[in-house]
Amino acid sequence: MPNPIPDVRYDRSPPSRFPDLPERDPRIGEMVRVRTRRWLVEDVTPAGKRGESSRVSLACADDDAQGQQIEVFWKHELDRQILDDEPWSDLGERGFDSPDHFAAFLNTLRWNCTTATDPSLFQAPFRAGIKIDAYRMEPLRKALRLPRVNLFIADDTGLGKTIEAGLIARELLLRRKVRTIVVAAPPSVLEQWKAEMEERFGLLFEILDRHYLACIRRERGFGTNPWSTHSRFLVSHRLLADPTYADPMRAWLGPMRAGSLLILDEAHHAAPSHGGRYGIESKFTRAVRKLPTHRPTTANATPTSRVPLSPSRPARRRPAVGQDVRPPRAAGRETPGPSAVRAISLGSRAPGGL
Repeated sequence: MPNPIPDVRYDRSPPSRFPDLPERDPRIGEMVRVRTRRWLVEDVTPAGKRGESSRVSLACADDDAQGQQIEVFWKHELDRQILDDEPWSDLGERGFDSPDHFAAFLNTLRWNCTTATDPSLFQAPFRAGIKIDAYRMEPLRKALRLPRVNLFIADDTGLGKTIEAGLIARELLLRRKVRTIVVAAPPSVLEQWKAEMEERFGLLFEILDRHYLACIRRERGFGTNPWSTHSRFLVSHRLLADPTYADPMRAWLGPMRAGSLLILDEAHHAAPSHGGRYGIESKFTRAVRKLPTHRPTTANATPTSRVPLSPSRPARRRPAVGQDVRPPRAAGRETPGPSAVRAISLGSRAPGGL
């Protein structure tokens, strides 16, 4: 008698897109990932009947939506994850620190509190991987003595304008005077800015370009303002003149966004081009002029024959640092007014305003 054919049923349903979905409900205080964001579990309401889903109250932990609250049905979220790698359980396992170690930590806190209020004491130079030169400290000294940072720094090539801008940005961050930073630079030096800010000052910047914009729209929706997704950005001069990028930036800054710093590299590119008797504004000139003008700014410009460095000072090897970055009117052409360039200006690079 032939063997009976076994009853085998094949599952023809497509494989799950998220194969490792947790079955248990999260607990209060755990971190979870839902809808591409990280959330803190604030409350869990168990399901009333078998087969139903529990209701979970969440508070967003991401920087661009911190504190935002939602309620979800846990088992109906397709990308739900419980983040078990948070090291909260290790807290306190090593016991108390030694008295010497704790004293060093306490003295560090006292030193930070002192330098945060005294403009004559610096923190950034001693927390950066740079060689400390006296002339590089001069822009930082002037910036800390201004009620609003509004400088124009002009050095010859190779004297460290990027470092001077980074020192000012880092110091303002340490003193809690700045929260958001935008660096506008030529496309060819964006990667250099990103690398130097990270390696020398520990500042992580995102390059806002077409690829970054597409990723944000794909992950968080087409209506998300890309400028609100991070606190430090690098953007090219060309994109700063593109309404696709400039209009969301102006909406993000608003009329009175406190704690914002604009660093304008190669600020002389914002000057109107001149080939005749009068200057002609470029798209970039008009884009810079439309930026909000209530905040101080930092601008960098390499000394050239066509860009005056300071209202009263000629070009020189050391930084020409002033409280007003408005260049004087040159004979035969116009130059950007105060609304066009208000910044800390460094020789060949220009940082932006607070």
